[in-house]
Amino acid sequence: MKSITVKQLQKRFNLEILAGEEHMDREITRPRAHRPGLEFVGYFDFFPMNRVQVLGRKEINYLHKQTEEERNLHIGNVVKYHPPCFIVTANQEGLKYLMIYCQQEGIPLLRTGDTTTEFLGKLDAYLTQALAPEIAVHGVCVNVSGIGVLLRGKSGIGKSETAHTLIRRGHRLVADDIVVMKKLSSQTILGTHNETTREFLALRSIGLINVVRLYGRKAFQDETRIVLDIELSPWQDKALNNDLELEPKTTEYMGVRIPHIEIQLQPGRDVAGMIEAAANSWYLKQQGYSAAEEFMKRIEGEMK
Repeated sequence: MKSITVKQLQKRFNLEILAGEEHMDREITRPRAHRPGLEFVGYFDFFPMNRVQVLGRKEINYLHKQTEEERNLHIGNVVKYHPPCFIVTANQEGLKYLMIYCQQEGIPLLRTGDTTTEFLGKLDAYLTQALAPEIAVHGVCVNVSGIGVLLRGKSGIGKSETAHTLIRRGHRLVADDIVVMKKLSSQTILGTHNETTREFLALRSIGLINVVRLYGRKAFQDETRIVLDIELSPWQDKALNNDLELEPKTTEYMGVRIPHIEIQLQPGRDVAGMIEAAANSWYLKQQGYSAAEEFMKRIEGEMK
């Protein structure tokens, strides 16, 4: 199971440490935060104790209004489950009693100036991506007109060279050689690099190039949602047909099915142009348009 430490979270959002600094190595393994409002009034039937606990104005104002005895009871009932950490939003103050409990139980207490809604949005997005299941795939990932494409094929088939042509046409590199694929949901795969290869593209006979240094910031982006799986393969006569509408094929990654297309290579064939066409065609299909259907309607109209 993937995890990050509270220290990593604190650095990512520049959080102020109020208590439990010596316990910042505690692990976070769940991707969504929780606001323990119901738990402060004694309802624990569905308490996600292993999630980051966020205390907004409602929770803190409620605690402020309690008697010392009531407050000690409510806080004690929550901290005894030892969640990874507590984060107080909106720079709220008067937290001495909370600091004492967290220090005693070894739970980091952090604070941010962001509002609760703003911070929860950023926190959940970060945790979802940081803790997402992932695999590494040999290939190239590019963003073609806003559409994430995974290029696969045998070593030396021309994946990186094709990516270079796409970059020259104004599209963006995401990852070369090793593509890290993260499952964000049952329908979403995010493609990114492994940091080591960030911005680098390996071209045979040329060597490594830094696409940002050569072509500017617009030539690279850190991540993209992958919606097309394109396999580059050697040309085989009569292996591919020319039907009006090919039967859809998919490739499965971590339980997520992605549309699959095979493009065979041949000298003089504009592979980069075909990838652009495939990406734009996928986009039009998402809008409900089918070129084959329009063509058949025209044929039917002429026959009538």
